[in-house]
Amino acid sequence: MRQLRTAFALLAATLCTLAGVALPTSTASASPDAGPTTPAPKKLFTIRDSRIEESSGLAKSVKHPGVYWTVNDSGDTGRVFAVDTAGKVKAVLRFGAKVIDVEALGVDRDGTIYIADIGDNKANRDQIEIYTIPEPETLEDESNVKYHRYDFKYPDGAHDAETLLIEPGTSQLYIVTKALKGTGAIYAAPPAPSREGTNDLTKLAAAPSGVITDGTFMPDGQRVVLRTYADVTTVAWGETPNAIARGSAPLGQGETVAVGPTDETVLVGSEGPNSAVYQVQVPAKAAASKPPAAGTTPKPGSATESNSSSSGKSNNFRWIIVGAALFALIITVVTFPPGRRERQDRQAENARLTGQSTSTSRRRQHS
Repeated sequence: MRQLRTAFALLAATLCTLAGVALPTSTASASPDAGPTTPAPKKLFTIRDSRIEESSGLAKSVKHPGVYWTVNDSGDTGRVFAVDTAGKVKAVLRFGAKVIDVEALGVDRDGTIYIADIGDNKANRDQIEIYTIPEPETLEDESNVKYHRYDFKYPDGAHDAETLLIEPGTSQLYIVTKALKGTGAIYAAPPAPSREGTNDLTKLAAAPSGVITDGTFMPDGQRVVLRTYADVTTVAWGETPNAIARGSAPLGQGETVAVGPTDETVLVGSEGPNSAVYQVQVPAKAAASKPPAAGTTPKPGSATESNSSSSGKSNNFRWIIVGAALFALIITVVTFPPGRRERQDRQAENARLTGQSTSTSRRRQHS
């Protein structure tokens, strides 16, 4: 019986050991589902014309498919360039205004080009100007194009700015200031600015973080894409514009952004000679996960869920083995306690010597 006790003890020890082995030492963490892969930036064209040395604004033409308007930074005269998607200049429109620091441009739904003379590096301009000229019916060079001038003033002092936004449905104008420290702000022009006197801008909201160098409304009028030196940010438009997604953009001194060939893409460019223009996906807010509807077949779980399931199975198996081990120990201790057989043998021997019945002893044993 001593050998049997030893065997049970070994069995219990073995089961306890197996229980420890069955418990995984760690569970590898899985990365969350990243969703569909965002397409890589696609280089569309390079502006190689020597007349465009500092492309500082870019806007999609309304009247001419596949054409974009661009302007030079400070130091140029009043002119805009029509560029096709091969990077070739198709037309130059000249207007007679004495511009100071043109930094942005846009085109409204009616085909009016807005040239924003809003740069102010030293923040010392009393007012800023926006000029408008019509898109021509045919793309050819023009001089002395008729223009209109609108003067604007900030409510809180001078600001440097490089971003003009034109709301697609109403042609409402907004200016986003550029801040090297802190954040800029979004200012709204009057719904119907006047060409007489100076129009007062109204501060609408703080701008997203980053040094904002350009921006554009998307065609749906619900989103704005803002450009910084390094990335692009999607802003949900409303009473309080809210940044909802941010994505990287090709390196370089990022200066321009315009609506791309599709409603979900934008074109981004940079300053300098031979500046490349890339098509990038509009950053989108990640879709929130939803619980499966009642009665639907559950889809395969993610890696994290699989790990959790495996961990749960391992834990169940561990506790089964632990229970079996404890049961074996109880059997060993209760059924075969040390010396019990020896005591039974001594009781039987005493009963034989004293003449007592062994059955009594056995009955006492079981009482």
